[in-house]
Amino acid sequence: MEVKHDQQGTKGRFFIVDNGTLAGEMTYSRAGDDKFIIDHTEVEDSYRGKSVGLELVKKAVEYGRTNKMKIMPLCPFAKKMFDTHTEFQDVLW
Repeated sequence: MEVKHDQQGTKGRFFIVDNGTLAGEMTYSRAGDDKFIIDHTEVEDSYRGKSVGLELVKKAVEYGRTNKMKIMPLCPFAKKMFDTHTEFQDVLW
């Protein structure tokens, strides 16, 4: 499954479409030029337990690193992923 990214203005999302189904989506809001806030993560029921949410967070972290941005995970799921995956700490705001 490939994670895709879409951004319009200060709002954006990372998402996975599998066989025409939106398997998961994580939305964010930009906070200036060097920060963004993950505000929501949702995974379709049939994709739960398949690391879809983690893949979305990984892509956000990669995006943050590539663009020299810090991330505030307000979404409870994203916060949990940041808390349990210490390798994400470098982009934590």
